[in-house]
Amino acid sequence: MAIYQCAKCGEVVDKRCKPGKCPKCGAPKDELIKQEGQASGGKCCG
Repeated sequence: MAIYQCAKCGEVVDKRCKPGKCPKCGAPKDELIKQEGQASGGKCCG
């Protein structure tokens, strides 16, 4: 699992793969920043 934080609203998302958009504010995935120090297990779904 990886943790992503939205640069626009600060929402934290804990998912295996980077979401297509922020679930809270709808910002595009480019605004979701992977938090350092978090291990990502397995393959990402794209």
